[in-house]
Amino acid sequence: MKKKREKAFLNKNHSNGIGLPANILVVDDDENILEVLKLRLESNGYNVFAAVNSNSALNMAKNTLFDLALVDLKIGDENGVELMQELHVIIPDMPVLILTAYGTIKTAVEAMQQGAFGYITKPFNSRELLLQIKNGLDKSILSREVRRLKILLGERYGFKNIIGKSKKMQESLDQVARAAETDSNVCIYGESGTGKELIAKSIHLLSSRKDKSLITINCASIPDGLFEGELFGYEKGAFTGAFKKKRGFFSQADKGSILLDEISELPEAMQAKLLRVLQEKRFYPLGSEKEIKVDIRILAATNKDLELEVKAGRFREDLFYRIHVIPLYLPPLRERKEDIPLLVDHFMKKISNATKKDIKGVSNQAFKKLMSYDWPGNVRELENIIEYAAVMTPSDIISEDFILQTKTVEDEKIKPLKEAKNIFEKDYISKVLSLTGGNVSQASKLAGKYRADFYVLLKKHNLTAQDFKMLK
Repeated sequence: MKKKREKAFLNKNHSNGIGLPANILVVDDDENILEVLKLRLESNGYNVFAAVNSNSALNMAKNTLFDLALVDLKIGDENGVELMQELHVIIPDMPVLILTAYGTIKTAVEAMQQGAFGYITKPFNSRELLLQIKNGLDKSILSREVRRLKILLGERYGFKNIIGKSKKMQESLDQVARAAETDSNVCIYGESGTGKELIAKSIHLLSSRKDKSLITINCASIPDGLFEGELFGYEKGAFTGAFKKKRGFFSQADKGSILLDEISELPEAMQAKLLRVLQEKRFYPLGSEKEIKVDIRILAATNKDLELEVKAGRFREDLFYRIHVIPLYLPPLRERKEDIPLLVDHFMKKISNATKKDIKGVSNQAFKKLMSYDWPGNVRELENIIEYAAVMTPSDIISEDFILQTKTVEDEKIKPLKEAKNIFEKDYISKVLSLTGGNVSQASKLAGKYRADFYVLLKKHNLTAQDFKMLK
């Protein structure tokens, strides 16, 4: 039974993410192996294109958008890694799996360090082959979604750099792309000023609901007595001051999404009513006997830890589980300081265009000040600081005198290289083990290390694989 479930699971994952069978390029100079791979993959729903040499493979790649490639490490006298690099010039995000014999596994691992997604040993195990292909296609789909998200953000908001180039923001962007593919409720966590509303807009625009409304409600700005009427609407005369009928936010958002910003501030009585609407997908406007049915996706945002709010009795546990289906965590600016130069450049251009003032940049000392500050107000605070400096400076270069005038900024302490490398190494090993659920064989393969060497690293950093087995 288990094998049947596994086979069904593998067989249904042949899509390229847009409902079509994935296109797979297979390159091997052994025509017998090509035939076996072609038959095996086609029987699992893939479109397979076979090539016996590099020229043929490259010509195919110029005319067909491949979702994944299987490339032999040695194609006659040709080098499979070099072919992979040439294929990546044509299709940059395409995952490539290297086919290799047992005796050349070390070379295959080196190929992964040069950009290969993974490797398959000959004679290959069918289940492992299909699983590796599925994982590679998942990566391919995600890469396309990330690219689509960046384009949408840039075109719709003109604010490409809010996402940034830092690893932490790229990880957040990956989560956004995955969340957008579903219709599940999302809870976005982040300090004030980190861009939670922009992320919510991006999720909505990438979702199947993108052609319908996204209604934003700030739960902290609506007086307690007006909440029910604002959310669900009311009839004329429903209460003193109801001079005309009003359509509530939930009715306006039907078939679309609602962003409940600062949801932790939702009054207790409204928490119960919101829970009922989420469960039943229907409600009565105030003063009305006519029930309204709605189809709405909830996007919540908060700068508080809702689990702690539940434990403190300030937030309903049952409502928490309704909205906390997909949690997203946005890093504060102090944890992604490598994005500061991009953000500063964007804000200066934005302010220069608005004020018709030509600001060329910031001085070295001003930049040092920006990089040394902890930014408790995050991106919003940075924008305010740059706007003030750009408006007040008499020069086209912003000096340190106009940066963080009322703030005390201490020089950031730089750790010794050895200490910094050890911190990075421990963090990297922990993440690899988390991804593999504590499987040392898989983790060492991902890290490009021999298993024995990987165990040495575990001992060095006082880590045990068992600690990560529950995380997968």
